[in-house]
Amino acid sequence: MVSQISIIAGRGRDGRCDRIERLDLNMGDVVSVVGRTGSGKTTLINDIELFADGDTPTGRRILFDGVPAAPEDRDDPSRNPIALITQHTTFLSDLPVTEFLVTHARIRARSQAAAQALVAETLMFANQLTGEPINPGSRMTELSGGQTRALLIADATVICDTPIVLLDEVENAGINRTRALELLRRHKRIFIFVTHDPRIALLSDRRIVMSEGRITDVLETDEEEQAVAPAVTRLDDMLSHLRERLRGGLRVSRADLEVA
Repeated sequence: MVSQISIIAGRGRDGRCDRIERLDLNMGDVVSVVGRTGSGKTTLINDIELFADGDTPTGRRILFDGVPAAPEDRDDPSRNPIALITQHTTFLSDLPVTEFLVTHARIRARSQAAAQALVAETLMFANQLTGEPINPGSRMTELSGGQTRALLIADATVICDTPIVLLDEVENAGINRTRALELLRRHKRIFIFVTHDPRIALLSDRRIVMSEGRITDVLETDEEEQAVAPAVTRLDDMLSHLRERLRGGLRVSRADLEVA
């Protein structure tokens, strides 16, 4: 089981090097990758997902417990230490939810009985992230964007049991972000969020700042930012409340601004 990954500096689009020569991420860390659109956030997590070893356009290297990934980790899905959840959720097979999860559990070398237990745990996890419960008999392509992303997060955390989970802009999926972070922290993985969301960024342990395709800074979330986070959460909850009322065809009033 991998306990640490290290990002060894590469270069941005202009050829300049990352400002951080080496960044170590340890089990239990929750990290956000922030920066403007086009700053290189997704490129960074792609380097991690591809086990970069100086062979990607950035020239970065990713080490696992101090060494490059072993060939079997690259080639055997059951040994891959990384789960990547992107904004794109196109499925090659239109399976019912339960069959999709059981199939994945069996690929991970689980017995049938253990697979069924994991499926139940995964659905319970996912339904805490989305306001609309997932019907186990529904087909994967019938799920809403929020349900799909919640299910994939749960699947990566419970069934994959991978030490490293990469999440690319999950805030756009309509999941409960605060609840997601609470649940994810209990599972002691290395979680890396690509995000524009201030709630996720401030609830992370640190932020990797990207600009022009390179890492320009790494900021620890300090006590003052931790104190700001609850106010940001209240604002976000208020906006979520207004959004749900409008989606439901209801009117809003000044009283709705006080719900948080």
